[in-house]
Amino acid sequence: MIKHKKAQWPWHGLTALVLVGLAISLYLATSMISYEWRWNRVPQYFAYKAEETQRAANPGTVEEIVVSGDNARVTLKDESGDTQVVEVAKDSMLLARGDDVAEGDAIGVTRHWAAGPLAWGLWTTLWISVISGALGLVIGLFAGLCRLSSNPTLRDLSTVYVELVRGTPLLVQIFIFYFFIGTVLNLSREFAGVAALALFTGAYVAEIVRAGVQSIAKGQNEAARSLGLNGAQSMRHVILPQAFKRVLPPLAGQFISLVKDTSLVSVIAITELTKSGREAITTSFSTFEIWFCVAGLYLLINLPLSHIASRLERRLAQSD
Repeated sequence: MIKHKKAQWPWHGLTALVLVGLAISLYLATSMISYEWRWNRVPQYFAYKAEETQRAANPGTVEEIVVSGDNARVTLKDESGDTQVVEVAKDSMLLARGDDVAEGDAIGVTRHWAAGPLAWGLWTTLWISVISGALGLVIGLFAGLCRLSSNPTLRDLSTVYVELVRGTPLLVQIFIFYFFIGTVLNLSREFAGVAALALFTGAYVAEIVRAGVQSIAKGQNEAARSLGLNGAQSMRHVILPQAFKRVLPPLAGQFISLVKDTSLVSVIAITELTKSGREAITTSFSTFEIWFCVAGLYLLINLPLSHIASRLERRLAQSD
């Protein structure tokens, strides 16, 4: 008997209708509060043309001005006969040929593209997430294995660490690490923020690793030991590779949460993505536009990470 595959397009159409309905609801909600959308103010917070004022190095005279396109090349000659050549934007010229200039006088400005606050905030979020995630993975792997150790001291200390970190808010841990530990050890706010995030992530990774290792049948370890492998070799070559396949989804979820948790380090004056968004709002007065952009940037980080984890999970499943 041939089974006919049910058409999926009606359900996809329903999904599209729901999304359109949500967008319309959002628009109507903003209309009720008389909000004026100003998307034209947003691009400058990603990239803008910065202006740098060019000044005379010594007292002298404008000897020559050569215009080329949108730029002008200004040649200054000082009293000793030395020349200074400065290239500025043509429309910013403040001098004419033959004018006398004093040391430090403005000649004009040069313009170049520069990253805006949201772009810098995105970069800060990325490097904090990468470093904290890598350290958290190492800490979590070590703590998770200690939780399974036959040594009571290692087991007890790792248990205290995991329960203490998981039982207190991350925000409180950041404050304690920066204002107490950071002050005593004279740590920078960036170091304190990364360390707090790494320790927080490590506690959850430790539980994920512990659960993954314990989910492997004991017969796997016994078989490895019967082949002449010691405990460390059995864990490294037999148990951990199998456990990794099982813990990959929760690990991916934990690292996605870490990216969002980086927003909390703004409380210790680290200008990451969320803090950059708040600062942009104070100058643009475009509250909804900026927050939508910030949310989109977090999605820009997390969606590829989730997609990569899903693909890796499928590939590992095919290798079984």
